[in-house]
Amino acid sequence: MTSYWSYSLMAFVIGAIATSVTIPLIIAFCRKFGFFDQPNQRKVHKAAIPRLGGMAFLPSLALSFAVTMLVYYSQSMYYPDFSYTSALMVIGAAIVFLVGGMDDLLDLPANLKFVILAIGSLALPVCNLAIDNLYGFFGIYEVSPWVAYPLTVLVIMTIVNAINLIDGIDGLASGISVICLGTFVYLYSDLRYVIFTVMSAALLGSVLAFMGFNVFGKIGRMKIFMGDAGSLILGYVLAYLAIKYMMVTEQDVYSDINPILIPYSLFIVPVFDLMRVAFTRLAVGEPMFHADQRHIHHIMMRCGLTMHQTLVLILGLVTFFIFGNLALDEMHVPITIIFFIDIALYLLFFVVAFVLIDRKESLREMMDSEMLPF
Repeated sequence: MTSYWSYSLMAFVIGAIATSVTIPLIIAFCRKFGFFDQPNQRKVHKAAIPRLGGMAFLPSLALSFAVTMLVYYSQSMYYPDFSYTSALMVIGAAIVFLVGGMDDLLDLPANLKFVILAIGSLALPVCNLAIDNLYGFFGIYEVSPWVAYPLTVLVIMTIVNAINLIDGIDGLASGISVICLGTFVYLYSDLRYVIFTVMSAALLGSVLAFMGFNVFGKIGRMKIFMGDAGSLILGYVLAYLAIKYMMVTEQDVYSDINPILIPYSLFIVPVFDLMRVAFTRLAVGEPMFHADQRHIHHIMMRCGLTMHQTLVLILGLVTFFIFGNLALDEMHVPITIIFFIDIALYLLFFVVAFVLIDRKESLREMMDSEMLPF
C-alpha cells in the first residue's frame, strides 16, 4: 500500500508542477492574442479574464502519468500492455479535449459541439467499458449490450455537460473535480489498481494547481478560467474513472458497498442541477442550450452569498450527499430509495433558497418604497 501512495504522490507532484509552469504561459498567450472571457449580464465576473486554463490539464496529465508509470514499470515485474482499446481511449479523450479548445477559440455552435462530444464518448463502450449492470437501481441488474452501450454514452455526455455547465464561478467545477479525484485516488489505491490511482492523482495535482490561479490569481494578476477545454476533459476523465470503478469494484469480495453508490453520489449536485435547469427551460419554452442564470451558483448568490461563500456552500453540499448516502447504504437502504431521498433533499434545498430570495426581494422593495418622496 505504501508503494501505491508513493506513486500517487509522484504523479500528483508532477501534475501540479507541470500545470503551474504551463498556466503563466497560457495567460501570456491569451493576453497577446486577446483570448478573454468577456463579462456579460449572465456572468458574475466584471472584467475580461483569460479563458484557456484548462488547456493545461490533458498535457499535464499525460506527462505525469507517463513519467510515473515508467518509474513503476522499471521497479516492478510488470510491463505495459497497450492495445487498440487503449489507443481508442486516448483518441476519445483527445476529441473531447480538442472540441473544448476549439469552442474556447471559435465559439462552436452548441449542436455541433454536442455531436462531436457524442462521437468522443463512443470510445468507452467501443472499448467494452460499458454500464452493463445497474446493481438494483429501480430493480434493474444486468442489462443487454443494446441498452448498455447507449446508456454509457448518455451517462458520459451527462457528466461532461454537467461539469461544463456548473463552471460558473471561481473554483466550483475544479473544486467538485478535486473531491471526485481525491475520492478515486483513495478508492483505486484501496483496490490496488495502480494505473487508475496514478491517473487520478496526476489530474488531481493539475486541477489543484489550476485552482490556485483561478481562485487566488487576482492577487498577482494571474487569474484565469479553465474554459470548455478544461471542463469537458475533466467531465470525460471523471466519467471514465467512475464507470471503470463500477466495473472493478464489483469483483471486490471485501466490499459490501453498492458499486453504483459512490460514482452516483459524487455527481449528484452537478447532474441534478443540469436536469433541473434543463426541465425548467423546457417548461418555459426555451431552448435546451439557452444560457441563463438558473444554475445553483446563480441562485445562491441571489440569496446574498458572496462568490467564495457560494463555493464553500456547494462543495459542502457535494460532501453532504457523499457521506449521507454512504450512511444510508450502511443502514442497508436500497439504492432506489436513496435516489428519491436525494431528490427530496435537493428540492428542499431549493425551496429554502427561493423562500430566502423572495423575502430578500420583498424587503428590498419595502425599503425602496419607504424611500420614495410623497
